[in-house]
Amino acid sequence: MSTDVNPFESLQQQIDTAAAYLDVGDDVIERLKQPERILELTLSIERDDGEIETFRAFRSQFNGDRGPYKGGIRYHPGVNRDEVKALSGWMVYKCAVVDIPYGGAKGGISLNPADYSEAELERLTRSFTEEIRPIIGEDRDIPAPDVNTGQREMNWVKDTYETLENTTEPGVVTGKAIDSGGSEGRVEATGRSTMLTAREAFDYLDLDTEGATVAVQGYGNAGSIAARLVESELDMTVVAVSDSSGAVYNPEGIDATAVKRHKNETGSVTGFEGAEAVSSDELLTLDVDLLIPAALENAIDERLARDLSADVISEAANGPLTPAADEVLADRDVLVVPDILANAGGVTVSYFEWVQNRQRFYWSEERVNEELETLVVDAFDELIDAYERHELPNLRTAAYVVAIRRVADAYEEGGTWP
Repeated sequence: MSTDVNPFESLQQQIDTAAAYLDVGDDVIERLKQPERILELTLSIERDDGEIETFRAFRSQFNGDRGPYKGGIRYHPGVNRDEVKALSGWMVYKCAVVDIPYGGAKGGISLNPADYSEAELERLTRSFTEEIRPIIGEDRDIPAPDVNTGQREMNWVKDTYETLENTTEPGVVTGKAIDSGGSEGRVEATGRSTMLTAREAFDYLDLDTEGATVAVQGYGNAGSIAARLVESELDMTVVAVSDSSGAVYNPEGIDATAVKRHKNETGSVTGFEGAEAVSSDELLTLDVDLLIPAALENAIDERLARDLSADVISEAANGPLTPAADEVLADRDVLVVPDILANAGGVTVSYFEWVQNRQRFYWSEERVNEELETLVVDAFDELIDAYERHELPNLRTAAYVVAIRRVADAYEEGGTWP
């Protein structure tokens, strides 16, 4: 894993690479490489013991040419200004590549949530919501869950906003619990799109999914659900999984659901009965058919990329490959389904949730999954078309060619004001 690669610089490099294949002016491209605004905050809350603690927090609104800003809120010690800028930019192009009418945003608070009580996290979430309240709203900026946040935190955001605004506005945030206006299918959406894009990639390469081996790096919501779905819907065999504590491996297969149950009970995938312990780097280089990186940015650098043995990579995480790793894998003809498509299920079903909130009419899980599959498959086909038509180096560049074209068109059609 590389810790010295700046994620914002990676984003800009990805945009520059795709721009070389587009008839878009350098001035417009430069505009599309920078966030429109960033709010930096110092939050203060009272701990349960009466002590006051301060936290650094951010909300980046990268681009709103195609619609309201959209993006998650993460709680992690690594949250910083450049990370949030990069993630908000990736959201712009993620929404554009699946053609949903959103811009991109991202927020975060620098902390390890495991060190705080539920009451402290609630106070912190409400404090953050109070500070970003002037710039969010169902027609302005719609937060969602991200790393270490979920339905609980989104419910707190919704309640705080509605209380302070003296309104009922469930569409101000997505990823809520069902009884608070959430959508069926939202919890598993990111894992489902990861599975769907892996299926399409195998079909494109004329590979059989039945019995194909899978390694999953990161066993949170996205990784564990992707593992379960490739196992249950594609008849693949999950042979290795990891989390921040380590990795486990069994070449004969690991029950994805049983590993998740073990993690819920013990706090880690390590120690799972019937599997041997391996390092996280070893997991990434196992000889498997499909690798699903589902942890944080820059998990695979140039060194690791040279040792990868997977035929297909489906990126459940945001930015898991460094640009140098991308080049190595392209040279080795490893098909990488980029994050801005592979994990776009989360924002796509968030869009469905927002639509349902606006209409006050809710869909079945079957309809949500059908609509998601249609959008993901159509987007994959558009990537393949761009990839082949322009003779592009990889699918990531194809994704940015498609997405940048859409954002640039929206900007140019709206004109420059003032």
